Amino acid sequence: MTTQPTELTLTLAPQRRFEAIDVNSRINQEAGDLLRKHQRALYTSFHTTAGYLDQSLSVRMHHRQDLVSQFFSAFHALFPQGGEYRHDQMELRSELTEEQKVVEPRNGDSHLTFIGAGMRNCVTYRTRPDAPVYFIELDGKSDAAMRKRKTTVVGYDHETVVARTTLSIPMSKHPIDAINLADPRLGVLERINDLVAQVGIDRARVDLVVSPNERNVGITVNEYETLLMQHDLVEVLRDPLRFARAKASHMVADPFSIPGKTLNYAKYDAVRVLNSLMEALRIDAGSFERLIAKVMSLPARRFLRSRRVSFLAGTDPETGQPRVLRGTYQSPILVQWQPAEKQERHIDVVVTQFS
Repeated sequence: MTTQPTELTLTLAPQRRFEAIDVNSRINQEAGDLLRKHQRALYTSFHTTAGYLDQSLSVRMHHRQDLVSQFFSAFHALFPQGGEYRHDQMELRSELTEEQKVVEPRNGDSHLTFIGAGMRNCVTYRTRPDAPVYFIELDGKSDAAMRKRKTTVVGYDHETVVARTTLSIPMSKHPIDAINLADPRLGVLERINDLVAQVGIDRARVDLVVSPNERNVGITVNEYETLLMQHDLVEVLRDPLRFARAKASHMVADPFSIPGKTLNYAKYDAVRVLNSLMEALRIDAGSFERLIAKVMSLPARRFLRSRRVSFLAGTDPETGQPRVLRGTYQSPILVQWQPAEKQERHIDVVVTQFS
């Protein structure tokens, strides 16, 4: 007997800037046996500095909260809070009013961590009711406010591909570039929403996949803010340790601004990052040299590994039409680090129905 998909939306209140919140525990409290009724569950975050890890990565860390925290501590070293991010220089943010500049969070580090750590706005897990699934919060507390977050979980048993198409994306001549696929001028989301509406289903997953023959390109979901995408992200693609070194240099130049012990650690950020990742992912010592090669060479390809992003699709409460459901600032972003042949890239769009 096949059951109908079950949907639940949770409101989360993180208590710290970084926090791993066990969503499955909250589901058990609020919806009882939802996860036991279904074989799969789709978890969706509507935020750009909070989301999920793929199930395979979580399994590799044995679903342990301490190892998840250790994994992210490596990226906190790569992208330190208070680093020299253009995104955080409010005097350059011409799109903000003076009032907004006062309360806008300085969270360039959180955005880059989301991208670099391979976090997802939407993931599908095979259900294990007794195993935690962590909603990873990277920017839960600021001087201005404590955040409220929402996540939607859809439990289901089967999935069927009901539509697919391939889209051509025009690219610039720049070797390193980030293209906002939500830009209305491209019409990408409009075409995807039309495809979803034609299928006419209530709940589905929409996958945007970089075509297999494409090279030197990845895809992520984040806020498309010009300084973040055209400056901070570009700097990281050129040199993943750029912000870590800049922060360390600042601390060395101003030793009275930090505890003495930290002064010595600051000189060895790269080693600390590698060691932390090794321990969190439980990589044996024999793999250490391979890990160094992955992190320290071909930086763009290693930094942005994602070739697929997903979105929950459902009925728009305003129009009553099926469409991709996304947060206010969430955009699918295509990132290249070598120029594209004929100045275009291709992405495959796959619509999968739940039952």
